[in-house]
Amino acid sequence: MSTAVINVTELATRIANGDKIVVADCRFDPFTPGAGAAAYAQGHIAGAHHLDLGRDLAAPMGETGGRHPVPAPGAFTALMRRIGVDADSLLVACDGGGLAAASRLWWLARYFGHARVAVLNGGMAAWQAAGQPLETEPAATGAGDFTARVDHSLRVDFRELCDPDNRPLLIDSRDALRYAGIEEPVESCAGHIPGAVNMPYQESFDADGLLRDAEAQRERWSWLETTEQQPVIYCGSGITACVNLLSLELAGVKGARLYPGSWSDWCQQGSEVATGNE
Repeated sequence: MSTAVINVTELATRIANGDKIVVADCRFDPFTPGAGAAAYAQGHIAGAHHLDLGRDLAAPMGETGGRHPVPAPGAFTALMRRIGVDADSLLVACDGGGLAAASRLWWLARYFGHARVAVLNGGMAAWQAAGQPLETEPAATGAGDFTARVDHSLRVDFRELCDPDNRPLLIDSRDALRYAGIEEPVESCAGHIPGAVNMPYQESFDADGLLRDAEAQRERWSWLETTEQQPVIYCGSGITACVNLLSLELAGVKGARLYPGSWSDWCQQGSEVATGNE
């Protein structure tokens, strides 16, 4: 599997060998503030640092930009240095197992110029199921030398999507009911960006909750071979879309970009809404 993903056995082996690894525990519950920190306190991978989705992996919400804006380069630099990330560190992102927050950190690290980053396949659920050890002591503050260097080619913003006649290929990562506008539990409007195709991020996983292998990911995205457009991925607020971006990475599809503001920004901007299955 791609170096963008690491499995439990490999991570445990590399930690035991003393490899230069920084583990970031990004567990969260969108409906229960503090749940991730509580889970971390109850037990985590040795040396792992806890990162909060809202506080660490997003900037404060504004009038536009969606619910989880991308952090400023300076803020992300400070965060990575605090958890001890150097330019040559392998950063391993994990969460409870759904990989939304872990994939968000994976995307952010790459966006800010750190290529040595991988997502733990199956997250803490897989780690614990494998009987790997946990510790409860919080990790000490680090002093890394990471410096953010923004790669603007990995994202698009609202202004680039405004013209309906020149809109890129958009992929909506939410479930079918939210895409169709039948349900909308969070945002101020229901539906999807006109012209977007629905590819729920949950389809990236197999029945055991692990990421499907590269061949299965290629099959999932094989329909992209019929277009020369580079896809733009979005979701509710730029979090679960990162799982689809990870899926595309595993499939070997290059050039996919994130619309970080996603549906929440689209609604904030008062833009045209489509409903139904097209």
